[in-house]
Amino acid sequence: MSQIIWFTGLSGSGKSTLAKALAPHLDDGDCKVAILDGDVMRTGLNSDLGFSAEDRNENIRRLTEVAKLLRDHGFYVIVPAITPFESQRMAIREKIGDDRLVFIHLSTSLDVCEQRDVKGLYKLARDGKIPDFTGIGSPFEKPDYFDIEIDTGTTSMSECLKQILEHIDITT
Repeated sequence: MSQIIWFTGLSGSGKSTLAKALAPHLDDGDCKVAILDGDVMRTGLNSDLGFSAEDRNENIRRLTEVAKLLRDHGFYVIVPAITPFESQRMAIREKIGDDRLVFIHLSTSLDVCEQRDVKGLYKLARDGKIPDFTGIGSPFEKPDYFDIEIDTGTTSMSECLKQILEHIDITT
């Protein structure tokens, strides 16, 4: 049964890494997998959007619509996107429904995320060069509701995948 697996968490929490590691476990030949990475989507479909509150909401709205469309066509859809606000996550849940949506909150600490900062974004944000960067100039609201919570700073990749796969319905 196709589902949407939505990873939410700070930049550097491991959303994209886990999405890429999870995808081969879901592709069984009958049900294909699509990854809608928030960063990648901003280079194409969402390239006209900035980081204002309105643009962030529109970015999530578009990701939600594409994810739902793909899911309705039989895909497992993995969405690694920061999704920092509870209002955004509630809008996703309202649009998609609970029956085929799995929310995974990566609760990795800001310190760990900053240590993993291969793009140097946290440093730029701390230097005032990226205003409203989530976790520094803009808040990340801890989800009120999630299906799985994982701290990738203390949990191995294999254990993360095990927890996720135990929760996801992999029947076609």
